[in-house]
Amino acid sequence: MKPGDEVAVHQLLGRIVYFHALFVEPVLVPPPAATVGEMCCNHRSPVRTVRPDTGGLLAGTAWAVLDEVATTLGTSVGRCPSHGATCCATCRVADSAAAVAEAWLAAEHRAYRRPEPHGPMRQACREAAAARLTRVFVYQHHAPCPAAHVGEKAGAWLLPGTDELPLTGELLALWRDPLAVGGSPVVSWLNHCTDFDDIRRVLDTRRPTP
Repeated sequence: MKPGDEVAVHQLLGRIVYFHALFVEPVLVPPPAATVGEMCCNHRSPVRTVRPDTGGLLAGTAWAVLDEVATTLGTSVGRCPSHGATCCATCRVADSAAAVAEAWLAAEHRAYRRPEPHGPMRQACREAAAARLTRVFVYQHHAPCPAAHVGEKAGAWLLPGTDELPLTGELLALWRDPLAVGGSPVVSWLNHCTDFDDIRRVLDTRRPTP
């Protein structure tokens, strides 16, 4: 990976942390009940084969912040029931990315007074985020995992655009192929907003007058 690629990845991970802390975390609603995710590849039975470089791999990279952001979501993350340092790092990236995207989707719907997102949209966002971020992690750290999310089965038409849900839309768009993006991928009008009210005002001004 070229030095410029690594800088781009670090910028995009930093953007997730910044937007989550600024916009999403203040309006997070506790989930109604805990959800248990699937076992990661290191904890599946009857065969448990610990993959090399698990444990310390995630903690020693900038990707650890994605895991930290997902931790703020509490019991709604849907991680491996044995979640911890012995889990597959690639599985943890996939699960955390999916959880973050779903949380942002729900937070934006509430902030803009839209109906709760339906199941297929939630699934599409989870799959897209997991697949896109995991592909970059695997490429950067040479950590392929057959159990991690690598495909997007749900229809692309279900994914929100930046003109509809700016945060979620930008998250998915920037990670579609982040290493091919030139210029300054983290510069947008969202940088001038400080809360969801600011974003909603901008969206209102951009909508056509009836």
